[in-house]
Amino acid sequence: QVLLVESGGGLVQPGGSLRLSCAASGFTLDYYSIGWFRQAPGKEREGVSCISSSDGSTYYADSVKGRFTISRDNAKNTVYLQMNSLKPEDTAVYYCAADNFRELWVGRARCKSADFGSWGQGTQVTVSS
Repeated sequence: QVLLVESGGGLVQPGGSLRLSCAASGFTLDYYSIGWFRQAPGKEREGVSCISSSDGSTYYADSVKGRFTISRDNAKNTVYLQMNSLKPEDTAVYYCAADNFRELWVGRARCKSADFGSWGQGTQVTVSS
């Protein structure tokens, strides 16, 4: 059974940092591409960042480029999302997702909800003073 568990969310002031973790169990993360998504109230779920299983290639949404960094530690079966310089508009529930495709870039970045089949339950991130 594929299980993804997010942690690390919370309340942070604007300009602060958080590191989200996505721990996988029931499968070996090495062979899976991973995505971080977020959904704010009244908005659609959007792809924030994704990382491939093949060569570690990455994708970032324009809104987070230069502020967020995705990384993976296959030995710990965990993927991270380091979030710096947080803004109130980053407030959302953050989800990690996994799927067993290898290449992230196939004419477009595979970082849409429909590209991923397994999802965690989400962790709340609130950026507010």
